[in-house]
Amino acid sequence: MADPARDGGIHDEDALGKAYDGRLIRRLAAYVRPYWPLVAGAIACLFAEGASQLVGPILTERVIDVAVPYHDTALIRNAVLLFVLTLIVQFACAYGETILTSLLGQRVMRDLRLQMFAHLERLPIAFFDRNPVGRLVTRVTADIEALNELFTAGVVSGLGDLFTLVAIAVLMLAVDWRLAVASFGVIPFVYLTSHIFRIKVRQAYRDIRIRLARINAFLQERLTGMRIVQLFGRERSEAARFDGYNRGHLDAHLRSITVYALYFPAIEILTSVAMASLIVGAVGRVHATTLKIGVVAEFFQLVRRFFQPLQDLSDKYNTLQQAMASSERIFRLLDEPAGEAADPLPLPVRGRAALTQASRPAPEQSALRVAAAPAASNASGVTIAFEDVWFAYDLAHMAGTAQPAREPEWVLKGVTFRAVPGETVAIVGHTGAGKTTVVSLLMRFYDPQRGRITLDGVDIRQIPVSVLRAKIGYVQQDIFLFAGDVATNIRLSSPLTDAEVERAADRVGAGRIIRRLPNGYHYQLGERGASISVGERQLLSFARAIAADPALLILDEATSAVDSEIEAEIQAALAELMRGRTTIAIAHRLTTILDADEILVMQHGEIRERGTHRDLLVRGGLYERLYRLQVGEAPAAV
Repeated sequence: MADPARDGGIHDEDALGKAYDGRLIRRLAAYVRPYWPLVAGAIACLFAEGASQLVGPILTERVIDVAVPYHDTALIRNAVLLFVLTLIVQFACAYGETILTSLLGQRVMRDLRLQMFAHLERLPIAFFDRNPVGRLVTRVTADIEALNELFTAGVVSGLGDLFTLVAIAVLMLAVDWRLAVASFGVIPFVYLTSHIFRIKVRQAYRDIRIRLARINAFLQERLTGMRIVQLFGRERSEAARFDGYNRGHLDAHLRSITVYALYFPAIEILTSVAMASLIVGAVGRVHATTLKIGVVAEFFQLVRRFFQPLQDLSDKYNTLQQAMASSERIFRLLDEPAGEAADPLPLPVRGRAALTQASRPAPEQSALRVAAAPAASNASGVTIAFEDVWFAYDLAHMAGTAQPAREPEWVLKGVTFRAVPGETVAIVGHTGAGKTTVVSLLMRFYDPQRGRITLDGVDIRQIPVSVLRAKIGYVQQDIFLFAGDVATNIRLSSPLTDAEVERAADRVGAGRIIRRLPNGYHYQLGERGASISVGERQLLSFARAIAADPALLILDEATSAVDSEIEAEIQAALAELMRGRTTIAIAHRLTTILDADEILVMQHGEIRERGTHRDLLVRGGLYERLYRLQVGEAPAAV
């Protein structure tokens, strides 16, 4: 059996790029700029801590070469007190640097996540069709977490390491340049070892991320479909597949641990070689009394301190590389062209004014939209017209890229119809005929490539999305409810009072069912409403649509999951609700649209027949055949 952990897939991470990208750094700097006091404070703490590391070796040299030979107890006492004070300063600086960089990283993460979520809410539906949810979740979580590592343990700490490295090198050269040169002799080998380490650990990190993404994708799919797993007895085989993914993740982690386990001992060996070189270079001069013991002891401490930042910088190089790769993916997502926002977006502090200004339409465009927008009242219906509408999903998904060489796969071909207030237009046809696409275009989840859709004579592309969708009440067959209480799910469209929520539920017969639930309207629903039945979910969806008092009702087989008694209640409520309003109903059960004012029969994206139920039956065409398939025979009265 193939190892699933070796399978590629859409959840794999992109290859890591270069460790430093000036363009990305400049974009990241825009998020850091509002918090420059935190950066300045952290750098000051790091520099102070780096400078304090030089005090210990200097005091060691003074005590050995001056205090001990001359029995100067006062100098020894002062050196001890100064050394203790230095340790306190180092502790305070390390504490301050940790707090400040953590605050910086968390605040930048907060701003980025807020902006990314707001941007995701504005992206067109076509973007989500071509991008898996697991990958988008990774962008908002793991990739932004990598940037947190950059700020908390990367770039700021790296500056401190560089300062410490330079300060120690300068002090070593100032004290005795010959011993310094002897100590620096292993630096080329340290560089070579660190270079190999960076390459290996880079590969290991990417392998870990890929395999973790596969585990997350596998878990999300299997946990969501656990009923199917248990129904078909797939527990053993799915556990075996998960074991393959899990073993792959374990192996990748073990490889990264092996790299670290080899690197740090290698650096320790090179540090010991440097100290041995120091001893060889110093022993003759000490014997000739041209070099003091205290200087040698000072160098031993400086060499140990000198190679520690080198180790840290190698690790920080990989942190920087991971952050650059994550930044590339984050900004690629943020650069995706967004659609029109239905509501004002919460913006991160750093760019609130700039982004607000950028998202504000030009004065003439704003005036046009306000003038073109229909009245806000939903007291009566609206006139909907499709005028020679052509649509292809492959073009919608290309998102502005080059046009295909072949003819697009048209889902709708020259669709034209009109629905006026008080009229019900039903759309029927085989699966794949284009019924749901009509609704998706009407709600502007997509825009047609040819033709136009108008609302009261105005092209819906000229109407703000918030105005357009506020006029629509949509009841879909695949109900989606949010985790939360019942009342919250009903009042999604507007801030209704409790009395208005109950009134909307009673109009569709949902009130009596809700009152039977524990805590009634405050009953907490599970994820996707899993704690109630499918029929009850559909009733709540009806109440949610009706609560907005829409001018246009869109019903996608709205009563498919309710029993006959409840369906009768809903039909009675709908009869009252539809009066004076416009209704578009997608029907799979033709018996539910017998009273429609006009029935559109679609096939292969085209409207093949139109008319009332009786007219279409008399005509003896496609509709008549569909009806016979469902009821077995034509009604005797016809």
